Amino acid sequence: MVLISVLNNALNAICNAEKRGKRQVLLRPASKVVIKFLTVMMKHGYIQEFEYVDDKRSGKIVVFLNGRLNKCGVISPRFDVSHSDIENLSSYILPSRQFGYLVLSTSAGIMDHEEAKRKGTGGKIIGFFY
Repeated sequence: MVLISVLNNALNAICNAEKRGKRQVLLRPASKVVIKFLTVMMKHGYIQEFEYVDDKRSGKIVVFLNGRLNKCGVISPRFDVSHSDIENLSSYILPSRQFGYLVLSTSAGIMDHEEAKRKGTGGKIIGFFY
């Protein structure tokens, strides 16, 4: 079996573990995009913390969950989003304006849609969580 998307596999594992009520989940393989995505989730309090385990191969990540996450996923293909279109796209994908975040890959790094609006930059949409 061929692995298509590392990020998609990781977010599906997190979402499934959260639905089952698990406290932690092991993600492999690890990548820089997955680590940045988890950093954004941790900054907003949707996961407690994560730990990178170097196994001299592709690496593993252990994520500690706190039960706050309802759904997370990848937007594929990674559409271009301009600064002015962020609000429209977030209303399509997220269930409410009060909670949930889109994750964008911009020239200033990987960030959520609110930070991208504050900085006035667009980019490619990677995924969402709420």
